[in-house]
Amino acid sequence: MEATRFRRFFGALLTLLGIAVLLFACVAFLSEKPVLGMTVTKWESVVPFLVGSVFLLTGVNLVSRS
Repeated sequence: MEATRFRRFFGALLTLLGIAVLLFACVAFLSEKPVLGMTVTKWESVVPFLVGSVFLLTGVNLVSRS
């Protein structure tokens, strides 16, 4: 029973983190100014987008399986 609760919590955490990183990547891609103090070029914003996508998909998968 505890493993299921941990999976749901960790899945929800990964989902929220994935959404936050995806939003950062979108804002960094669309903005020409520094975002959160970091200057990110259009090509450099691809990396957070991919990481956020992995986090989001993994989190949703963990929540749906538990």
